[in-house]
Amino acid sequence: MTSPNPALVTERAASRLPRVALLLLCAAYLLPGLFGRDPWKSADITAFGYMVSLAKGHGSWLMPTVGGLPGDGALLPYWLGAGFIELLGPWLGAPLAARIPFALLLGLVMMLTWYSTFHLARTEAAQPLAFAFGGEAKPIDYARAVADGALLALIATLGLLQLGHETTPELGQLAGAALFLYALAASPFRVTQSRAAVLASLPVMAASGAPSIAMALGVAGIILCTQSSYEAVRKQVVWVIGAMVLAVMAATVFGAWGWRLRYDRFGSLVALLRQLLWFLWPAWPLALWTLWRWRKHLLHRHISVPLAGVLIALAAFLAMGRSDRALMLALPSLAVLAAFILPTLQRSTAAALDWFSVFFFTIGALFIWVMYVAMQTGWPAKPAANVAKLAIGFTPTFSWIALVLALLASAAWLWLVQWRTGRNRHPLWKSLVLPASGVALCWLLAMTLWLPVLDYGLSYRALVARASPHVPPGACVAAPGMNRGLIVAFEYFGGYAVDAVSDEQSSDCPVLLVTETRVDRPAVSVGWTLVAREVRPTDNDTIVAIYKRTRLADR
Repeated sequence: MTSPNPALVTERAASRLPRVALLLLCAAYLLPGLFGRDPWKSADITAFGYMVSLAKGHGSWLMPTVGGLPGDGALLPYWLGAGFIELLGPWLGAPLAARIPFALLLGLVMMLTWYSTFHLARTEAAQPLAFAFGGEAKPIDYARAVADGALLALIATLGLLQLGHETTPELGQLAGAALFLYALAASPFRVTQSRAAVLASLPVMAASGAPSIAMALGVAGIILCTQSSYEAVRKQVVWVIGAMVLAVMAATVFGAWGWRLRYDRFGSLVALLRQLLWFLWPAWPLALWTLWRWRKHLLHRHISVPLAGVLIALAAFLAMGRSDRALMLALPSLAVLAAFILPTLQRSTAAALDWFSVFFFTIGALFIWVMYVAMQTGWPAKPAANVAKLAIGFTPTFSWIALVLALLASAAWLWLVQWRTGRNRHPLWKSLVLPASGVALCWLLAMTLWLPVLDYGLSYRALVARASPHVPPGACVAAPGMNRGLIVAFEYFGGYAVDAVSDEQSSDCPVLLVTETRVDRPAVSVGWTLVAREVRPTDNDTIVAIYKRTRLADR
């Protein structure tokens, strides 16, 4: 505990990232994908379906249903989406209105990650060594620079990219985990705010479907608080216990109680490591290096607090059968750990990370541009043919707004690469600028230039449109055994009354939908006549067989 701090930081190195640039980067990460698309399969549209059902009054607010099937998730995220649909849906449309609160939750996670790192970096044990003749970084400046690095590390993490932009309950869980991280980090400096945060964090996680993880975080919080040298932090124990009690109550009220453990085998070790490596990249190697460089300081708050969050999320990931959505809860804490390697990062390592980012994301951006040009002009011919083959029936559309945004983002990337490869070696956060900006660039390009074809391929709208000529408008449709994403699609896009509860013999609906594959075609009882088989244009393995009743089945 008395080992010297490994960080040596000059005053120039602690300069913060310009706020305008940081806000623009956050906007480039948050906003693309929010507008101009349908809910995508499968978790995205399923959660959306329950929200629409509540907003339209098709089910009880205590038990939302789609096709008559009750939701198996917690109620709080559904209430949140349904509330925004009722409030903003008439003007913005239900899909956009439902996405807005979850985009705000992602923005909240980013903000909480920054402030958590800021407060942890303010502690005495996290501060860099003082120089013999002065010139070291000031404590607040140093904390801001490290916090900038943590936010960049969070944006750069690949696992957050898709899951963080979905309309699913897991974003509520992620916000709760980030709020608990902030509560522990800020407790020595912001007593009132940290107590309010801890009282809200664990109940939010429990009401969003992660009560077991909330309990585990609470236990870890109690241990960390009791071992702290700060009196204000030790007093936080009572508030953590209170938050755990509220979490149990929230899980009971919101129907979220359940451990959801899966005792199946984890699969091969290679597959497990591959999943971890790509999902947590590039934060995981930086976090591991932080643990090594600060190995004699593991019990200090700036290491122990985020480390506890990472370990609990990893345990949940394994216990829940390698669930990506459980692993996502580790990302704020992992980003904090990754940021604390920046004061000790060697120049050669930073250069390697920069050049890898330049190569990888420039190639990715070029690929997106080439495919876009091929879709719009037919040249190059081979990429255009591949798109036509993969997205049968897709007709490209052109948008000046999308093109201008993509051009501006690409120009900003080229400028940033030129700036970073110059002589700008001082700021702590410099090594994470290119990874974070590269992820934001490729996401923005994909959500502008590729959005029409991605929406065509990932939405169920085209499948419902293919089936609609065979199903009377507004008809009652029996769909026993159909996955909930397809049920929502036929209810929302088709306007049909879907009955997914009754089987084909007991249902009174005149139309029957049966999900098939190329190798598995379930038998249908007497009384139904096959009308058509329709497939998604981008997925020949998902087939919906449409039957019409020929006579009343025997009851």
